[in-house]
Parts: sequence; C-alpha cells; structure tokens
Amino acid sequence: MAEPAVRNRIDRRRERTRNALLGAARKFLSEGRSAVSIQEITDAADVGFGTFYNHFQSKEQLFDEAVRSVLQVYSEMRDVIVALYDDPAEVFAVSFRMTGRMQRQIPEMIRVILNSGMSVMLRDEGLAPRARRDIIAAQEAGRFEPMDPDMAVMAAGGSLLGLLQLLDARPDADAGALSDEMTFHVLRMFGMTKRAAQKLTSTPLPPQPEL
Repeated sequence: MAEPAVRNRIDRRRERTRNALLGAARKFLSEGRSAVSIQEITDAADVGFGTFYNHFQSKEQLFDEAVRSVLQVYSEMRDVIVALYDDPAEVFAVSFRMTGRMQRQIPEMIRVILNSGMSVMLRDEGLAPRARRDIIAAQEAGRFEPMDPDMAVMAAGGSLLGLLQLLDARPDADAGALSDEMTFHVLRMFGMTKRAAQKLTSTPLPPQPEL
C-alpha cells in the first residue's frame, strides 16, 4: 500500500531537482553566462553533481530546455490575453504591446530570450509560430499587406528584441509608451494606415495574468 506514496515522493523530489537545475540555467542565461560548467550549475541549483545526468544528457540540452520553459511561460500568458480578441491584426498588436510590458514583469526571463538572440525566432515554440500565424491571418483578412510570412516574422522579431533590449537598458523608461510606439511602427511596416495603427495601439489592454 505504501508503494504509490513512496513513488509520489520520489517523483516530487525528481521534479524539484529538475526545476532547480532549470532555474539555475535560466539565471546563468539571463546573465549571458552560457560557458559555465555543469559543476557550477549544480552548485547554483544546490543539487549533487551526479543528479544532473538523471535529468539531462548535456549542458546544451539543459539550456535548450531552460529557453523552452521561458517561452512556455510567455506563451501561456499571451494566449490567455489574446483569446479575448477576434481581429488577427489586433491579436498581433496586443501580443506585441503585451510582450514589451512583460520586460518589467519578468525581466530575468526576458533576458533569457534576449541572450538567445534572433535564433529564438527560428524555434518551433513561443514567439515565432504565434507571430507567424497572426501575420498570415491578418494578411488573409486584408488587414496587413502581403509579405513573405517568414520575412515578416523576422522583421517583427527584430523590432521586438530591439524594444526589449532598449527597455532592459533603460529601467526608468515608460515600457507601455515605448511598446505602443514600436507596435505602431511595425503595424505601419505591415501596411496599416496611420489611423488604423493608432487605433490598435491606443486601446486599453486587459490585465496581464499573474505568474
């Protein structure tokens, strides 16, 4: 009878260890320190060196999973908010405006994305696939002018990462105002009129979900 309870305790302990390793990896990545050793990672996670390989085959796999975990948090927050909207152009605008504001809410996680560089826009999860889907839908609805979707994603991604880097460098800047301004320019790049872009970047945003 005790076996399931023992197994549950073991599973919980394994999950805590794995989460501790991911947390340490996110911290190192947020500091731009990807050259650390596995020993440094396990020390930072306060777990035994030998336990590392019970969860990850290599440091590279751990770091990849750390980036993935950040993108998952972003995706969950974003998806809850944009579910309130039907217009694909507004979904794109709300996503962009929200992401800029997230730099103040989860700065360490945003730094993980920043230190991943433009390669984060080539991943199959997180920002890129959602932006691509929204852009294609907005083009098909006649809200954005036709543009190669992959090029559009990279253009929007470059603007977004530039915004996040600026906000990281200027902690006293108004994240909301700068996020809305950058969103306006991206919408204009995608062919929206000045009036339409202003409308989409001036409407109130819903509250961001709590982490």
